[in-house]
Amino acid sequence: MNELESVAGTKPFWLRGNLAPVAEEVTAFDLPVEGAIPPVLRGLYARNGANPRQGHSGHWFFGDGMLHGVSLRNGRAEWYRNCWIRTPQYDGAERNPGAFDVRSSTANTNVISHAGRIMALVENALPMIMNRELGTVGFHDYDGKLNTPFTAHPKVCPMSGELHFFGYGFRPPFLTYHVADAAGTLVRSIEIPVRASTMVHDFALTSGHVVFMDLPVVFDLPTAQRGTMPFAWSDSYGARLGILPRGAGLESLRWVEIEPGYVFHVANAFEEADGTIVVDVAWYNELWRGGPSATHFDKATLKRWRIPPGASKAQEQQLDDRSIEFPRIDDRLAGLRHNIVYSVDSGTDLASERYTTVRKYELTSGSSTAHDFGTGLPSEFTYIPSEGARGEDHGWLIGFVYDRTRSTSDLMILDAQKIEGKPVARIQLPRRVPQGFHGNWIPDAR
Repeated sequence: MNELESVAGTKPFWLRGNLAPVAEEVTAFDLPVEGAIPPVLRGLYARNGANPRQGHSGHWFFGDGMLHGVSLRNGRAEWYRNCWIRTPQYDGAERNPGAFDVRSSTANTNVISHAGRIMALVENALPMIMNRELGTVGFHDYDGKLNTPFTAHPKVCPMSGELHFFGYGFRPPFLTYHVADAAGTLVRSIEIPVRASTMVHDFALTSGHVVFMDLPVVFDLPTAQRGTMPFAWSDSYGARLGILPRGAGLESLRWVEIEPGYVFHVANAFEEADGTIVVDVAWYNELWRGGPSATHFDKATLKRWRIPPGASKAQEQQLDDRSIEFPRIDDRLAGLRHNIVYSVDSGTDLASERYTTVRKYELTSGSSTAHDFGTGLPSEFTYIPSEGARGEDHGWLIGFVYDRTRSTSDLMILDAQKIEGKPVARIQLPRRVPQGFHGNWIPDAR
């Protein structure tokens, strides 16, 4: 046990409450449903998260990856299953957070689908291919072409079907940008010059540009030696956005100054008619000063950067003063103009587990509505558009909610147009689902 795993005689926040890991894999069929599952929902909802197999870890982000999934078909919840991802670390390989090994993986952060492959992701390693039953197939290195890590937050372009992603590391090249075509073939890799190894969790994509975030959470050896996330806040590093036209060479890369801060998650980005780039993010005023904490997690708010053509500094606007995280949009609009952002109200901080609401922002009007789960503790919610939906809320929101009074969890389906109303369906699960990271709806092939 390292020094962060004992805080005033108590466990760190990621090993307490509903962040604590579960110890068994469970499968259950024909789940009870309150309300009605829309029959058009045919697919798999899967969500990833850190669930240390040994019951302890040096940081929330270090636990072994565990997928929780529910299969929906014909108005039924066919099954629930939770499975550890069979990485080398799961099988006993020792993990060195400061080492460069793209197969040293927990695969614990996200799960996506592209080109017919379901992939479990963590930002310091290769993707791990999974099957629809949540079984592990193995690493995916794009036929040997990919030799950098793969971000946990790739972007699928809705126009081309391309998958845009990046990898960052502790030694040069610190940041590399990649593109896979709609068929899943790696077609482009380009090094992005940055000054040091920083924690790059996400990036932004528009119809014409890629936007990289070079932010002041920097690799820090003393922090790494404490056995936790090897990054800490830097007052001297500065903060900037790198803007690269899609398909262009490095000669077209330009850097734009922003106020120091940190971003784990980009909601979306798009371009206005005059070429101004707009990026909406969950923004932290600072993160991990002195290194990560075992008692709390810093707070983020919804913020917008606007970058006019030729500007050397972004215009910055705080869109709301509530503490939020896990911003999501209608993914059909990735890189295109959006109006609605869905998020979780994170309360005092994500470690507090005192938040109960999922929020819907309508940015044009500046208004928001929310669903309050009362005794429930929501994880990230994902938007599923209805067939032929034209609006950004013509569909459903889906996500796991832990009920403190029953000490178990449900998969909730909300009407995205009436988010504050009674859930469309509550699918009762056979066990508690710990608070995790990211999930997605993977529709069945038609």
